Amino acid sequence: MLLYRLLLTLLAPVFAALLLLNRHKKHESWSDLGERLGRVATQEGDGPVLWLHGASNGELTSARALIEALLRRNPSLRIHITANTATGRNMARSWPLPRLTASLAPIDYRACLIPFLTGIRPDALLLLEGDLWPNRFALAAKRGLPVAMISARISAGSFSKWRYLGGLAAQMTRAVTLLSAQDEASERRFRALGLPEETLLPRLTLKSSVLMTPPTPEQLAPFRTVFARSNTLLAASTHEGEEELVLAAFQAARAARPKLQMILAPRHVPRGDEVAALLEASGLRYRRRSAGELPSAKDAIYLADTMGEMALWYALAGQCFVGGSLVDKGGHTPFEPAQFDSAILHGPYLSNFAEPYEALAQAGGALAVADAEALGAALTKLDDATRDRLARAARAGLALEAGDAMIALLERLETALPLG
Repeated sequence: MLLYRLLLTLLAPVFAALLLLNRHKKHESWSDLGERLGRVATQEGDGPVLWLHGASNGELTSARALIEALLRRNPSLRIHITANTATGRNMARSWPLPRLTASLAPIDYRACLIPFLTGIRPDALLLLEGDLWPNRFALAAKRGLPVAMISARISAGSFSKWRYLGGLAAQMTRAVTLLSAQDEASERRFRALGLPEETLLPRLTLKSSVLMTPPTPEQLAPFRTVFARSNTLLAASTHEGEEELVLAAFQAARAARPKLQMILAPRHVPRGDEVAALLEASGLRYRRRSAGELPSAKDAIYLADTMGEMALWYALAGQCFVGGSLVDKGGHTPFEPAQFDSAILHGPYLSNFAEPYEALAQAGGALAVADAEALGAALTKLDDATRDRLARAARAGLALEAGDAMIALLERLETALPLG
């Protein structure tokens, strides 16, 4: 730990420059920068405070049902949410939930964490998935804060790095009170890093218990006449370097299926201009959601570069390519397209959801493709009967409801953490 702190001290000027550059690049305010430095409003009121951290929108969205249940079951509980991104923080702030506040997460310097902890005065820390920061764990342990990790995940690459820093990893895992891993591989890796076996809870993937709110008929109305479900492809949560591959596959499939249209929803909304430039260069007709444009039947592609509308796009698309899987980003959730009975196609990079995708493979609930050429060929052959079969198999394979596991998790959290 001493070496880690020394390294952070030496790199402080570099981190300061990066913070200022990031502020300019992402158009963050000085207030945002203050939050990253640990300056938050002091928590007022009585009752315990839970500090809940999720990296961004996906993690926090998956935990919303858990958050609502905790607030409902514990009328005096207050929850302070932190996120690494302004979009995640702003989403949490938009939730109409009582006794909930949100800020950007403080960076992992003691000089930033101490004023943050002094301001919010947490009684426990709950971490979603796998955001591991040594000083955060060390200060939680020093203050006697119970630490729970839910839907915890650690990739093979991250595990190799932490194993190399064995002493530092052991200090972190010793600070953990409870851990529910997302999958068997992550559970095994955390144990290899020193996690005591008695801290383990049954495995739970929070995203499996999330049901998105379906769009209303009014929300669907402007799009129903344009997008025929059987001929609409959603490319969901795509990344840099992946849109080019999806575009190539789409154009190949459209040569055989001229009525095929695509809704393209990049993972990171600020990349909208970059993706629009690709579409412009492709020569295909497109409209852009962030510009307030509505699609027409003559458009090949609708660029869905806005936040909070994924349920609308899933509902319109009979087939969905899940992004982050043709480039090495670990893949994104299959649970959301499965909820809307959208046939799932994906690439080979699936480490973020290895077990759900294995369940899909066993059930025959998705089409795996190796590259753009294979994706184009799969889309060309996809007919109504195949789409229906894939959708039914995906629902069965993913076992979308996880209510019993959620109730058990709540009971263990309330027993181990001072939330009452």
